[in-house]
Amino acid sequence: MSHTLMLPSGAQLHYRLERRQRRTVGLKITADGLVVHAPVRISLTLLESLISQKADWIQKKLNARHESKIPALQWLNGEQLLLLGNPVTLALSHDVRSRAVSHQPGQLALAMPNHDDQSAVSRKVLQWYRKQALTDFARRLEIFSARLGVALPKLLISNARTRWGSCNSKQEIRLNWRLLQAPPHLINYVVCHELAHLKEMNHSARFWAVVASIYPDYKAAEKELKAWSPKLHVM
Repeated sequence: MSHTLMLPSGAQLHYRLERRQRRTVGLKITADGLVVHAPVRISLTLLESLISQKADWIQKKLNARHESKIPALQWLNGEQLLLLGNPVTLALSHDVRSRAVSHQPGQLALAMPNHDDQSAVSRKVLQWYRKQALTDFARRLEIFSARLGVALPKLLISNARTRWGSCNSKQEIRLNWRLLQAPPHLINYVVCHELAHLKEMNHSARFWAVVASIYPDYKAAEKELKAWSPKLHVM
């Protein structure tokens, strides 16, 4: 739910509120701005008081995010995309029929009648990414669930803007298709992170011990994924 807070300085701060089963308030700067994770029962008055106390920090982070913002994708011939951590060039051409997306090393080719229609191109390319993500992630889930010694969970593809993955009590794991743009070892980290929730549905020391049992270098991967995040959210 979107909210607007009037700060003491007179400036308006827009944020998205997500209430969760947690004890503390969490502030997260994303590609879409400030996201506040708050306990279910905290009052809006108290919550906004806490946000106001962090106003300087929030504004500094928002400014830094804005300055480092990567230009939006242009769905045109020659645009650079990412796939498994590597750049791929979008190669568009005209054809009387709409052809399937073709991937070759360093290139993603698409031939269609309306190849100059950016919205049509984006729809087709994103559809291809989602399909490839499902195949790629399923293979990784199979490998790491076997290593962890848990039953293979159901995989669902997510389009979330703020989360790379999630796991629920139904033994379902959701993974963000945008991860297909990241280097393979970072995809593996998210897969292992979510699989660990099948044993520990929390972020306790026990949970991180489970993660470490199948992905020892998780701390470095978590840090690296944050650095990659702005690039992965351009698409």
